[in-house]
Amino acid sequence: MTPVPKRITILMADDDHDDCQMAREAITESRIANPFVCVSDGQELLDYLHRREPYGEAVLPGLVLLDLNMPRVEGRQALREIKADPQLRHIPVVILTTSSQEEDIYRTYQLGASSFITKPVTFEGLVAVMVGLRDYWFEIVRLPDAMEHRAEA
Repeated sequence: MTPVPKRITILMADDDHDDCQMAREAITESRIANPFVCVSDGQELLDYLHRREPYGEAVLPGLVLLDLNMPRVEGRQALREIKADPQLRHIPVVILTTSSQEEDIYRTYQLGASSFITKPVTFEGLVAVMVGLRDYWFEIVRLPDAMEHRAEA
């Protein structure tokens, strides 16, 4: 019996609107049916996760895609706060950034990142990344039921 893909919310934090739009299109192209939300910086990410206004009714995500270089609260600080919070630390955080510097890779894993992916330069490359995320996070990995968001039938 094939497992049913998980309907968890994917939350992306990236200050580049074009990157968010391209990620949304790549998710669609890779046939990921999960809800997708994009916030524009680390502060909005933390507001969303803590369900502060305007995110009071937000569904806690099952996966966070996090850019490192953002205004207000940058990605490393947001990651540090997520992993320090007992209510949030279980959420997998995948770093999706333009950086490929060894120091960034090392520091984010030290802070608790689940994965580090350097953003591909082409749309086709981004689709391939999303297919890999789909296969791993939604079809292979078992996440606690409390993290799953199932669509109402």
